[in-house]
Amino acid sequence: MATVHVSQSQPRSIPIWTWLSKKNRGYLLAGYSFLFLIGAWTAFPVYWQLATSFRSDADLYTPVVNLIPRAWTLEHYYNVLFGARSQFGVQFVNSMIVAFWTTLIAVFFGAMAGYALTRLQFLGRAGLARVLVFSYLAPSTILFIPIYVMANNFGMRDTLSALVMSHLTFSVPFATWILMGYFKTIPVELEEAALVDGASRWILLWRIILPLAAPAVVVVAIFAFTGSWRDLLYALVLTQAKDKMTGPIGLTAYVVGDTFYWGQMMAAATLLSIPPLFLYIFGQRWVIQGWTAGAVKS
Repeated sequence: MATVHVSQSQPRSIPIWTWLSKKNRGYLLAGYSFLFLIGAWTAFPVYWQLATSFRSDADLYTPVVNLIPRAWTLEHYYNVLFGARSQFGVQFVNSMIVAFWTTLIAVFFGAMAGYALTRLQFLGRAGLARVLVFSYLAPSTILFIPIYVMANNFGMRDTLSALVMSHLTFSVPFATWILMGYFKTIPVELEEAALVDGASRWILLWRIILPLAAPAVVVVAIFAFTGSWRDLLYALVLTQAKDKMTGPIGLTAYVVGDTFYWGQMMAAATLLSIPPLFLYIFGQRWVIQGWTAGAVKS
């Protein structure tokens, strides 16, 4: 009886370069690898800030650096929030007040200026638009000296109003520029129909144009809030009284001579990061729409 031998074929190994070249897998692998590296590079400082805020003092000042804290503690947060000499609560409230009014005024004046420069025809319109862009490009290191002189002459030093006015120097031009680009994408026929029905320019702007430009308004509001919230230069120059200082200045109080209270500093920085973080989380969909609006010329 003849014996039939059945040969079992072994699966053929595919070279790695052949697998990568099939259906653009190489590009996908390279792209995801690059995104992972960029994400790790971006997230590591945030993680290190959080880890430092939870480390004990004995773990902070050891010569051996550990990525994961060996002893977790909430002592630094307690000292920042409830310490006898801590001014964090007052500074947090001051930052919130300044950022709120800066955002509100920037959106108000930016909307009016953006609509006027986009829809109205008047002498010097193009020149005024260029001046706004140039004023936004001016660095704050040049502006803080004349702003300090003006605040001193008008008796506004050590006031939150001076901080709000100084922050408007960069938030209003940006708000106007962003809203101008979005207003151009709104059909003029909507405004003409509203004007025929008897609506004024004021009603037209606040009841028709701004609701349609909600993504751009959210972008402007988030930028104005974060720009005011993180400001250190103007706040350091214009406020010297402890009850008028803002959060960024308060972080410098944790450096005494050559001693750095890293735990409390990182705890305070973490708490100061929460309001802008919530703004970006809840407004990210609007932010993406607002940034991309007007990018394509019609």
